[in-house]
Parts: sequence; structure tokens; C-alpha cells
Amino acid sequence: MAGFGVANERLRALEELEREIGVSLQSAGSVILELSKEKPQERHLDRQAAQFGAAVAKVEAELSAQIRYLTQVATGQPHEGSSYAARKSCQLALNRLDYARRRLGELARACESMLEP
Repeated sequence: MAGFGVANERLRALEELEREIGVSLQSAGSVILELSKEKPQERHLDRQAAQFGAAVAKVEAELSAQIRYLTQVATGQPHEGSSYAARKSCQLALNRLDYARRRLGELARACESMLEP
């Protein structure tokens, strides 16, 4: 069940990221709206531009964290909440077992053919 906790946490982080993107778009829209006015208010522009910059920085940081996490998962490094590395290891062990069975079968057939008159 620990895997679900990590997954839920990641989903919550992505939802927060989505909200932050919405905030940044609203700030950008406010800046554009203010700039379209005949006499834009500099204080309002500065505040909205600062809010936009902060939202973009937060989105960038969270996206970087998500990418680092996904890179870690994709490379098979063990980490909390993932069974990828264990499944990969198990599949490789099954492949080795299958190969050993085939080779032993070939060896048995070769020994039998040498014993036949």
C-alpha cells in the first residue's frame, strides 16, 4: 500500500502544479489587459508581473522535480513505492532460467547421441 501513498502524493503535486499554471496564466492575462489600456497602472503591472514570475518559477521547479522522479523510475533505480526494479530483476531471472533449461536440454540430447551405438 506504500506505492499508493507515493502515487497519490505525486498526483496531488501534479494537481497543485496545474493550479499554479492557471494562476500564471491569469497573471499573464492581467498584465496583457493592463497593457492594452490607454494608461496602464505601473504598480498593478509590477505586482502582476511579479506574481507571474513567481508562479513560473514554482511551476519550473515542480516540473523539474517530477522529471527527476520519472527519470529515476524509468532507469530502474530502486526507490520508494516502485516495484519496477523487482519486476525487471524477476523477468531477467526467468529469462536466465529458460536459457539454462534449453542449454541443459541440448546437452542431454548431445550426451544421448554420443551413447547411442
